[in-house]
Amino acid sequence: MVKAGLRAEGEVISVNMAFLKTGTPSLTGFVMNLQPSEAEAEFDVQVPPNADHQALERRIAEEWAPITRNMTYEFKQKTSVCDKHGEPILTATDSSNPWWALLEEAVRKADGKLVKPEIFPATTDSCFFRRLGLPVIGFSPMPNTPILLHDHNEFLNKGECLKGIKVSGSIIKT
Repeated sequence: MVKAGLRAEGEVISVNMAFLKTGTPSLTGFVMNLQPSEAEAEFDVQVPPNADHQALERRIAEEWAPITRNMTYEFKQKTSVCDKHGEPILTATDSSNPWWALLEEAVRKADGKLVKPEIFPATTDSCFFRRLGLPVIGFSPMPNTPILLHDHNEFLNKGECLKGIKVSGSIIKT
């Protein structure tokens, strides 16, 4: 859905396999040309704050790793995306948030422009601040730049970088 342009990254749950180990154990290691007697897999699952994380956990338990298949699973790290009342922890990006208004003003003063706010669940530590009840706005002043976070040949055009410094300076002054 993201690659097709139908949804933004922060609007979908992403699941990426990070580790896979399988085989039949022997005294000299794992034998690879036999049907494996065991397997381990690790997945990096990114859940945006507005997703139904309980429904995802049910789906994992019932469809992906049910007991009837002799499969087990555990969460290595689990970050809450909801407050104590079960509501998604989100920061307002409209006039109700004074910080958002200051950000908009600072960007305009620097001849920059804001695009539609998005959630990038895998790229920041915002979730830890949100969990403490602190509003979070991540901002990267680098328009006209492909999203290459942690990609091969990640780069930032010199001109866009200099414009970003101007915008960042305006934000700090505000």
